[in-house]
Amino acid sequence: MRAVIVAIGVAFLVSLLCTPIAIKVFARLKAGQPIRSNLGLASNEGKKGTPTMGGVVFILATVIAYVAGHLALTTLPDAQIAQVEPTITALVLLGLMVFSGAVGFIDDFLKVRKRHSGGLNKRGKLLGQILVGAVFGVVALYFPSTMTDAAGAETNTETVGSTTLSFIRDIPALDVTKIGAVVIFIFVVMAATNGVNLTDGLDGLATGASVMVLAAYALIAFWQYRHWCADPNYTQDYCYAVRDPLEIALIAGAAAGACVGFLWWNTSPARIFMGDTGALGLGGLIAGMAMSTRTILLLPIIGGLFVIITMSVVIQIISFRTTGKRVFRMSPLQHHFELAGWSEVNIVVRFWIIAGIGVAIALGLFYSEFLANMT
Repeated sequence: MRAVIVAIGVAFLVSLLCTPIAIKVFARLKAGQPIRSNLGLASNEGKKGTPTMGGVVFILATVIAYVAGHLALTTLPDAQIAQVEPTITALVLLGLMVFSGAVGFIDDFLKVRKRHSGGLNKRGKLLGQILVGAVFGVVALYFPSTMTDAAGAETNTETVGSTTLSFIRDIPALDVTKIGAVVIFIFVVMAATNGVNLTDGLDGLATGASVMVLAAYALIAFWQYRHWCADPNYTQDYCYAVRDPLEIALIAGAAAGACVGFLWWNTSPARIFMGDTGALGLGGLIAGMAMSTRTILLLPIIGGLFVIITMSVVIQIISFRTTGKRVFRMSPLQHHFELAGWSEVNIVVRFWIIAGIGVAIALGLFYSEFLANMT
């Protein structure tokens, strides 16, 4: 627990203190977010020139905090240490965050360079998401753990991902093979990255929602760590067959802390935007969290707000292409309410409440499943 707390604190401080530096640097480089002034959105007023690509800060803060968390682990007595060396799990999770963020960075860079909101074309962005999902999906499925006990016997041969679909844990009857699991994970990466990206339309909206989702995964992973099948000190029959849950909790907590530090500067009126760099980075990490905690099918509930906003876009496109009519004044959904007269702050706070409800329901389902099997 100490390592997780250290990681959260370090990530928060690095993000909080470094974001003002990033604001000055990006402003000096004239890396302002291009704003479409023809949409009639009140939230766009006065935001022209606001620096973007702020996601670089909390991605970097998460990586630094991960290192700090591992340094904290080395100060613990040997009997309390379950994982000290960096693992494949960390490589997958941090890799998803960094390389998904890199795809977003290219998009942001092109927007800034062209002084246009176009950026990377849809095909290029999807290709980047598919490539990132495929590479880390393969790593997650084809590299098992090699943990051994004092006698040299293997205690954990789990991979980061699983060949079966999962809800609160793996569902053995739904085995999709390794290739199928990689394909599904690519879809999850695409869905999560685009879901966070679509939500990132108002000051602090995506950042605050991501804090809740990442905090939920930190709790889930730490609970799995305390009831871990590979822990020789855990004697109960009911346990979680996952790989490196402490690593997962540490990274999720670090990312949540980094987002809170960033939110200090990103809340209305935002002094910096996360850009596609941050949105795609967070989406990639959230997808990795769902895979590594074996909660793939629970993700739509934990990230309920992202699902609702994504579906508003899907519904709008289908309706317009089939009937020529729009269901919403504008999509994504937050802009529908903005055109309906809601203030930006009201929309953000109310959508945060929706995000919190989804997280609460998901955590309730997760814990109730544990209670049902322990009685």
